[in-house]
Amino acid sequence: MSSAVFKTGGKQYRVSKGDVIEVEKLKFEVGDTASFDEVLALGEGADIKLGSPTVEGATVEAKVVEQFRGKKIVAFKFKRRQGYHKTTGFRRSLTRLEITEIKGA
Repeated sequence: MSSAVFKTGGKQYRVSKGDVIEVEKLKFEVGDTASFDEVLALGEGADIKLGSPTVEGATVEAKVVEQFRGKKIVAFKFKRRQGYHKTTGFRRSLTRLEITEIKGA
């Protein structure tokens, strides 16, 4: 089974066909097909293609399964003996993708 390493949202993901991953929010509707052409590596074992910086002609296609917000992250700040404390939090917006196809050059 072939795998690929691609880049989106400033992060790199190693995927195979059928994998379900969570990435930074993408501007797609649920059910749309997303295509990623920043493929950094493609193949498996001794038959691997490394890009410099990307593999030309290679794409990773995925189906958008869900747009959602992640788990809440809490940031607590305080300064001892000053009576200062502050709690803030945020939830990242994420997109869940199902990898449908890996096309190589």
